[in-house]
Amino acid sequence: MVNEPVVKGTTMTSSELKEREAKTPAPKLPAPKRSAPKRPGRKTPSQKEAGVLVKDMKESRGMKAFRVFNLAFLLVVVFLTVYPFLNIIAQSFSSEGFINAGRVNLFPMGFNTETYKLILADSTFWNNYGNTVLYTVVATAISMVLTTSFAYAIAKKDLKGRSVFIGIAVFTMFFNGGLIPNYVLISSLGMRDTLWAVVLPNAISVFNLLIMKSFFENMPRELEEAAAIDGLTQYGVLFKVVLPLSKAIVATMVLFYAVANWNSWFQAFLYLDKPELFPVTIYLRNMIAGASNTASSAGGTVENLGQIAANIQSVTIVLTVIPILCVYPFVQKYFFSGVMLGSVKE
Repeated sequence: MVNEPVVKGTTMTSSELKEREAKTPAPKLPAPKRSAPKRPGRKTPSQKEAGVLVKDMKESRGMKAFRVFNLAFLLVVVFLTVYPFLNIIAQSFSSEGFINAGRVNLFPMGFNTETYKLILADSTFWNNYGNTVLYTVVATAISMVLTTSFAYAIAKKDLKGRSVFIGIAVFTMFFNGGLIPNYVLISSLGMRDTLWAVVLPNAISVFNLLIMKSFFENMPRELEEAAAIDGLTQYGVLFKVVLPLSKAIVATMVLFYAVANWNSWFQAFLYLDKPELFPVTIYLRNMIAGASNTASSAGGTVENLGQIAANIQSVTIVLTVIPILCVYPFVQKYFFSGVMLGSVKE
Protein backbone atom coordinates (compact mmCIF):
# COMPACT_ATOMS: atom_id res chain seq x y z
CA MET A 1 0.00 0.00 0.00
CA VAL A 2 1.35 3.38 -1.05
CA ASN A 3 1.65 6.09 1.61
CA GLU A 4 -0.11 9.29 0.45
CA PRO A 5 0.98 12.69 1.72
CA VAL A 6 -1.09 14.43 4.34
CA VAL A 7 -1.54 18.27 4.12
CA LYS A 8 -3.05 20.08 7.12
CA GLY A 9 -5.00 17.06 8.30
CA THR A 10 -6.57 16.43 4.88
CA THR A 11 -5.72 13.29 2.98
CA MET A 12 -4.79 14.04 -0.70
CA THR A 13 -3.87 11.67 -3.40
CA SER A 14 -0.69 12.17 -5.44
CA SER A 15 -2.69 13.06 -8.58
CA GLU A 16 -4.55 15.80 -6.73
CA LEU A 17 -1.29 17.18 -5.37
CA LYS A 18 0.22 17.42 -8.83
CA GLU A 19 -2.91 19.21 -10.09
CA ARG A 20 -2.70 21.75 -7.33
CA GLU A 21 0.97 22.42 -7.96
CA ALA A 22 0.26 22.97 -11.66
CA LYS A 23 -2.48 25.55 -10.86
CA THR A 24 -0.24 27.46 -8.37
CA PRO A 25 1.70 30.23 -10.27
CA ALA A 26 5.49 30.13 -10.02
CA PRO A 27 7.15 33.06 -8.17
CA LYS A 28 8.56 35.75 -10.45
CA LEU A 29 12.31 36.37 -10.18
CA PRO A 30 13.74 39.87 -10.84
CA ALA A 31 15.00 40.23 -14.38
CA PRO A 32 18.81 40.68 -14.65
CA LYS A 33 20.07 44.13 -15.65
CA ARG A 34 21.30 44.30 -19.17
CA SER A 35 24.21 46.62 -20.00
CA ALA A 36 24.35 48.44 -23.29
CA PRO A 37 26.33 46.56 -25.89
CA LYS A 38 29.90 47.85 -26.25
CA ARG A 39 31.21 48.58 -29.66
CA PRO A 40 34.58 46.99 -30.35
CA GLY A 41 37.52 49.38 -30.54
CA ARG A 42 35.75 52.30 -28.80
CA LYS A 43 35.98 53.39 -25.19
CA THR A 44 33.28 55.53 -23.62
CA PRO A 45 35.06 58.40 -21.79
CA SER A 46 34.16 59.11 -18.23
CA GLN A 47 32.81 62.48 -17.13
CA LYS A 48 36.23 63.58 -15.92
CA GLU A 49 37.94 62.48 -19.10
CA ALA A 50 35.29 64.20 -21.18
CA GLY A 51 35.98 67.43 -19.30
CA VAL A 52 39.68 67.13 -20.01
CA LEU A 53 38.99 66.51 -23.68
CA VAL A 54 36.76 69.57 -23.88
CA LYS A 55 39.40 71.65 -22.12
CA ASP A 56 42.07 70.47 -24.54
CA MET A 57 39.83 71.36 -27.47
CA LYS A 58 39.33 74.85 -26.03
CA GLU A 59 43.10 75.32 -25.54
CA SER A 60 44.07 74.02 -28.95
CA ARG A 61 43.72 77.41 -30.65
CA GLY A 62 45.78 79.11 -27.98
CA MET A 63 48.45 76.44 -28.17
CA LYS A 64 48.52 76.71 -31.92
CA ALA A 65 49.00 80.48 -31.70
CA PHE A 66 51.72 80.01 -29.08
CA ARG A 67 53.58 77.52 -31.24
CA VAL A 68 53.44 79.81 -34.25
CA PHE A 69 54.73 82.72 -32.21
CA ASN A 70 57.40 80.57 -30.55
CA LEU A 71 58.59 79.25 -33.91
CA ALA A 72 58.76 82.73 -35.41
CA PHE A 73 60.65 84.08 -32.40
CA LEU A 74 63.17 81.23 -32.43
CA LEU A 75 63.73 81.64 -36.17
CA VAL A 76 64.54 85.31 -35.61
CA VAL A 77 66.96 84.41 -32.80
CA VAL A 78 68.65 81.75 -34.96
CA PHE A 79 68.98 84.19 -37.85
CA LEU A 80 70.50 86.88 -35.63
CA THR A 81 72.92 84.29 -34.23
CA VAL A 82 73.95 82.73 -37.53
CA TYR A 83 74.02 85.88 -39.66
CA PRO A 84 77.39 87.25 -38.38
CA PHE A 85 79.11 83.94 -39.05
CA LEU A 86 77.58 83.59 -42.51
CA ASN A 87 78.67 87.14 -43.26
CA ILE A 88 82.25 86.34 -42.19
CA ILE A 89 82.29 83.26 -44.45
CA ALA A 90 80.93 85.30 -47.36
CA GLN A 91 83.58 88.00 -46.85
CA SER A 92 86.35 85.42 -46.72
CA PHE A 93 85.48 84.34 -50.28
CA SER A 94 84.66 87.81 -51.69
CA SER A 95 86.72 90.25 -53.72
CA GLU A 96 88.24 93.44 -52.35
CA GLY A 97 85.98 95.86 -54.23
CA PHE A 98 82.73 94.30 -52.99
CA ILE A 99 84.04 94.12 -49.39
CA ASN A 100 85.14 97.79 -49.33
CA ALA A 101 81.81 98.82 -50.90
CA GLY A 102 79.90 96.98 -48.18
CA ARG A 103 77.93 94.86 -50.64
CA VAL A 104 78.71 91.46 -49.08
CA ASN A 105 75.94 90.03 -46.90
CA LEU A 106 75.07 86.32 -46.88
CA PHE A 107 76.66 85.25 -50.16
CA PRO A 108 80.16 85.85 -51.58
CA MET A 109 80.53 88.58 -54.20
CA GLY A 110 83.36 88.18 -56.72
CA PHE A 111 84.53 84.75 -55.59
CA ASN A 112 88.21 84.88 -54.52
CA THR A 113 90.51 82.44 -52.68
CA GLU A 114 93.83 84.32 -52.81
CA THR A 115 93.85 84.99 -49.07
CA TYR A 116 93.14 81.35 -48.24
CA LYS A 117 96.08 80.28 -50.39
CA LEU A 118 98.36 82.78 -48.67
CA ILE A 119 97.33 81.85 -45.11
CA LEU A 120 97.48 78.10 -45.72
CA ALA A 121 100.96 78.48 -47.23
CA ASP A 122 102.21 80.42 -44.18
CA SER A 123 104.28 78.19 -41.87
CA THR A 124 103.72 80.57 -38.93
CA PHE A 125 99.98 79.99 -39.10
CA TRP A 126 100.37 76.20 -38.93
CA ASN A 127 102.92 76.45 -36.12
CA ASN A 128 100.57 78.64 -34.07
CA TYR A 129 97.69 76.32 -34.95
CA GLY A 130 99.58 73.35 -33.56
CA ASN A 131 100.37 75.33 -30.39
CA THR A 132 96.66 76.04 -29.92
CA VAL A 133 95.77 72.36 -30.24
CA LEU A 134 98.48 71.42 -27.73
CA TYR A 135 97.47 74.12 -25.23
CA THR A 136 93.79 73.17 -25.51
CA VAL A 137 94.35 69.44 -24.99
CA VAL A 138 96.74 69.83 -22.06
CA ALA A 139 94.77 72.60 -20.36
CA THR A 140 91.47 70.74 -20.71
CA ALA A 141 92.96 67.52 -19.30
CA ILE A 142 94.46 69.34 -16.29
CA SER A 143 91.24 71.27 -15.68
CA MET A 144 89.09 68.14 -15.80
CA VAL A 145 91.34 66.25 -13.35
CA LEU A 146 91.44 69.10 -10.84
CA THR A 147 87.77 70.07 -11.18
CA THR A 148 86.48 66.49 -10.92
CA SER A 149 88.64 65.69 -7.89
CA PHE A 150 87.75 68.91 -6.08
CA ALA A 151 84.03 68.64 -6.86
CA TYR A 152 83.83 64.99 -5.76
CA ALA A 153 85.58 65.80 -2.48
CA ILE A 154 83.40 68.77 -1.48
CA ALA A 155 80.25 66.87 -2.54
CA LYS A 156 80.76 64.62 0.52
CA LYS A 157 78.70 66.14 3.34
CA ASP A 158 80.73 64.32 5.99
CA LEU A 159 84.01 65.92 4.82
CA LYS A 160 85.69 67.90 7.60
CA GLY A 161 86.16 71.54 6.65
CA ARG A 162 83.83 71.18 3.66
CA SER A 163 82.31 74.64 4.10
CA VAL A 164 85.78 76.19 4.28
CA PHE A 165 86.85 74.67 0.97
CA ILE A 166 83.61 75.74 -0.70
CA GLY A 167 84.02 79.25 0.70
CA ILE A 168 87.59 79.51 -0.62
CA ALA A 169 86.43 78.44 -4.08
CA VAL A 170 83.50 80.87 -4.15
CA PHE A 171 85.68 83.71 -2.84
CA THR A 172 87.87 83.49 -5.93
CA MET A 173 84.83 84.12 -8.15
CA PHE A 174 84.59 87.69 -6.85
CA PHE A 175 88.15 88.57 -5.85
CA ASN A 176 91.58 87.85 -7.33
CA GLY A 177 95.11 89.02 -6.83
CA GLY A 178 95.12 91.37 -9.81
CA LEU A 179 97.06 91.51 -13.06
CA ILE A 180 100.42 92.68 -11.70
CA PRO A 181 100.59 90.21 -8.76
CA ASN A 182 99.71 87.36 -11.13
CA TYR A 183 102.41 88.43 -13.58
CA VAL A 184 104.98 88.66 -10.76
CA LEU A 185 103.95 85.22 -9.48
CA ILE A 186 104.25 83.54 -12.88
CA SER A 187 107.62 85.21 -13.49
CA SER A 188 108.96 84.24 -10.07
CA LEU A 189 107.94 80.63 -10.65
CA GLY A 190 109.94 80.61 -13.88
CA MET A 191 106.94 79.77 -16.06
CA ARG A 192 107.19 82.64 -18.56
CA ASP A 193 107.65 81.50 -22.17
CA THR A 194 106.55 77.99 -21.25
CA LEU A 195 103.46 75.86 -21.75
CA TRP A 196 102.56 76.05 -18.06
CA ALA A 197 102.06 79.81 -18.12
CA VAL A 198 99.11 79.25 -20.44
CA VAL A 199 97.50 76.09 -19.01
CA LEU A 200 97.88 76.47 -15.23
CA PRO A 201 96.67 79.97 -14.14
CA ASN A 202 93.01 79.29 -15.03
CA ALA A 203 92.98 75.53 -14.48
CA ILE A 204 89.79 75.51 -12.37
CA SER A 205 86.61 77.37 -13.23
CA VAL A 206 84.55 77.82 -10.07
CA PHE A 207 81.33 77.92 -12.09
CA ASN A 208 82.09 74.48 -13.58
CA LEU A 209 83.21 73.26 -10.17
CA LEU A 210 79.87 74.12 -8.55
CA ILE A 211 77.93 72.43 -11.34
CA MET A 212 79.89 69.18 -10.92
CA LYS A 213 79.56 69.38 -7.14
CA SER A 214 75.78 69.66 -7.43
CA PHE A 215 75.72 66.69 -9.82
CA PHE A 216 77.75 64.47 -7.49
CA GLU A 217 75.55 65.43 -4.54
CA ASN A 218 72.44 64.23 -6.38
CA MET A 219 73.86 60.77 -7.14
CA PRO A 220 72.29 57.94 -5.09
CA ARG A 221 74.41 57.32 -2.04
CA GLU A 222 73.39 53.65 -2.03
CA LEU A 223 75.50 53.02 -5.16
CA GLU A 224 78.69 54.11 -3.43
CA GLU A 225 77.80 52.20 -0.26
CA ALA A 226 77.21 49.02 -2.27
CA ALA A 227 80.52 49.47 -4.09
CA ALA A 228 82.30 50.00 -0.76
CA ILE A 229 80.74 46.79 0.62
CA ASP A 230 82.06 44.95 -2.44
CA GLY A 231 85.57 46.04 -1.46
CA LEU A 232 86.24 49.11 -3.62
CA THR A 233 88.33 51.90 -2.18
CA GLN A 234 87.33 55.56 -2.45
CA TYR A 235 89.33 55.92 -5.68
CA GLY A 236 87.78 52.71 -7.01
CA VAL A 237 84.29 54.05 -6.32
CA LEU A 238 85.16 57.26 -8.17
CA PHE A 239 86.69 55.62 -11.24
CA LYS A 240 84.50 52.51 -11.53
CA VAL A 241 81.11 53.75 -10.34
CA VAL A 242 80.79 57.53 -10.23
CA LEU A 243 82.60 58.58 -13.41
CA PRO A 244 80.95 55.95 -15.69
CA LEU A 245 77.58 57.29 -14.53
CA SER A 246 78.67 60.90 -15.04
CA LYS A 247 79.34 60.89 -18.79
CA ALA A 248 76.85 63.69 -19.43
CA ILE A 249 78.34 66.16 -16.95
CA VAL A 250 81.93 65.20 -17.86
CA ALA A 251 81.28 65.76 -21.57
CA THR A 252 79.65 69.10 -20.80
CA MET A 253 82.62 70.25 -18.74
CA VAL A 254 85.04 69.10 -21.45
CA LEU A 255 83.13 71.23 -23.93
CA PHE A 256 83.19 74.27 -21.64
CA TYR A 257 86.91 74.00 -20.94
CA ALA A 258 87.90 73.17 -24.52
CA VAL A 259 86.04 76.16 -25.99
CA ALA A 260 87.42 78.51 -23.32
CA ASN A 261 91.02 77.32 -23.82
CA TRP A 262 90.73 77.38 -27.62
CA ASN A 263 89.53 80.99 -27.63
CA SER A 264 91.90 82.17 -24.91
CA TRP A 265 94.58 84.63 -26.01
CA PHE A 266 95.25 87.01 -23.10
CA GLN A 267 97.31 84.56 -21.05
CA ALA A 268 99.56 83.83 -24.02
CA PHE A 269 99.76 87.53 -24.91
CA LEU A 270 100.79 88.35 -21.33
CA TYR A 271 103.29 85.58 -20.55
CA LEU A 272 104.73 84.53 -23.93
CA ASP A 273 107.37 86.55 -25.78
CA LYS A 274 108.59 84.01 -28.35
CA PRO A 275 106.55 84.02 -31.60
CA GLU A 276 107.06 80.28 -32.06
CA LEU A 277 105.07 79.71 -28.84
CA PHE A 278 102.09 81.87 -29.79
CA PRO A 279 98.67 80.23 -30.23
CA VAL A 280 96.63 80.90 -33.35
CA THR A 281 94.52 83.45 -31.47
CA ILE A 282 97.60 85.69 -31.16
CA TYR A 283 98.14 85.22 -34.89
CA LEU A 284 94.57 86.39 -35.42
CA ARG A 285 95.00 89.29 -33.01
CA ASN A 286 98.10 90.50 -34.84
CA MET A 287 96.21 90.39 -38.14
CA ILE A 288 93.32 92.39 -36.72
CA ALA A 289 95.77 94.94 -35.29
CA GLY A 290 97.47 95.50 -38.66
CA ALA A 291 96.06 93.63 -41.62
CA SER A 292 98.19 95.38 -44.26
CA ASN A 293 101.47 94.84 -42.45
CA THR A 294 100.60 91.20 -41.76
CA ALA A 295 99.68 90.60 -45.39
CA SER A 296 102.98 91.97 -46.65
CA SER A 297 105.01 90.05 -44.06
CA ALA A 298 103.17 86.84 -44.97
CA GLY A 299 104.36 87.07 -48.57
CA GLY A 300 101.60 88.97 -50.33
CA THR A 301 102.49 90.58 -53.67
CA VAL A 302 101.72 94.15 -54.65
CA GLU A 303 98.87 93.01 -56.92
CA ASN A 304 96.96 91.09 -54.27
CA LEU A 305 98.03 93.10 -51.20
CA GLY A 306 94.75 95.02 -51.11
CA GLN A 307 92.71 91.86 -51.54
CA ILE A 308 94.55 90.12 -48.70
CA ALA A 309 94.21 93.12 -46.38
CA ALA A 310 90.46 93.27 -47.10
CA ASN A 311 89.53 89.76 -45.99
CA ILE A 312 92.51 88.37 -44.11
CA GLN A 313 90.67 88.78 -40.81
CA SER A 314 87.59 86.87 -41.96
CA VAL A 315 89.71 84.09 -43.48
CA THR A 316 91.62 83.60 -40.24
CA ILE A 317 88.43 83.66 -38.17
CA VAL A 318 86.90 80.93 -40.34
CA LEU A 319 90.01 78.75 -40.13
CA THR A 320 90.13 79.21 -36.36
CA VAL A 321 86.48 78.34 -35.71
CA ILE A 322 86.32 75.21 -37.90
CA PRO A 323 87.73 72.73 -35.29
CA ILE A 324 85.23 73.78 -32.63
CA LEU A 325 82.38 73.50 -35.13
CA CYS A 326 83.52 69.97 -35.95
CA VAL A 327 83.73 68.87 -32.30
CA TYR A 328 80.59 70.55 -30.98
CA PRO A 329 77.95 68.33 -32.70
CA PHE A 330 79.41 65.21 -31.08
CA VAL A 331 79.20 66.73 -27.58
CA GLN A 332 75.95 68.64 -27.95
CA LYS A 333 73.76 65.68 -26.97
CA TYR A 334 75.37 65.70 -23.50
CA PHE A 335 75.21 69.46 -23.10
CA PHE A 336 71.66 70.09 -21.86
CA SER A 337 71.28 66.85 -19.93
CA GLY A 338 74.61 67.42 -18.17
CA VAL A 339 73.80 70.93 -17.03
CA MET A 340 70.23 70.08 -15.97
CA LEU A 341 71.27 66.97 -14.05
CA GLY A 342 73.78 69.04 -12.14
CA SER A 343 71.33 71.82 -11.30
CA VAL A 344 68.20 69.97 -10.15
CA LYS A 345 67.83 68.82 -6.56
CA GLU A 346 65.38 66.23 -5.33
